[in-house]
Amino acid sequence: MSNPLFDASILCQDILAQMPAGYEMRPLALEDYEKGYLTCLEQLAKVGPVTREQFIAQFTRMHRQGCSLVLVIEDVRSHTIVATGTLVIEQKFLRGCSSAGHIEDIVVDAQQRGTGFGARIIKQLMHMATVLGCYKVLLNCEERVIGFYERCGLSPCGVQMKRYLKGDKAQSFEACEASKPAS
Repeated sequence: MSNPLFDASILCQDILAQMPAGYEMRPLALEDYEKGYLTCLEQLAKVGPVTREQFIAQFTRMHRQGCSLVLVIEDVRSHTIVATGTLVIEQKFLRGCSSAGHIEDIVVDAQQRGTGFGARIIKQLMHMATVLGCYKVLLNCEERVIGFYERCGLSPCGVQMKRYLKGDKAQSFEACEASKPAS
């Protein structure tokens, strides 16, 4: 694999060793565009049309910033990405300038569900967060999958709020009064 998104040395070797024959867990790579990474991701949420050039530009930004670590599982026989998850590192002033990890975009191809790939990805992302010094890991999910994430060692905490700013679900809103320029 060439052009990995991040240094694979932070991956837990024990988790990698537990992968079934014919499957490889590793960092996202540029060549994963051709291996169906976006097709796998599309099973989670709308991806939209993404050209190879757009993929390369986004990959390059993510690599340069170093805070979005995308993990994939490849079926090496078919050269297809069958699962993915992302760890986003948030730098904080809290807790002595610590970091928090956000687990995002967990998806396993529909034909591979029930194989344990989702749990392996979560376990690996939590290991990576630990290695990178995060004091906690956060994950937002739909209620229907809470049980899965509890079995992975996470527990419900708080309430998630959101507002779409772009796309089909975007809602218009007025700017805050305090942020309007004086006339």
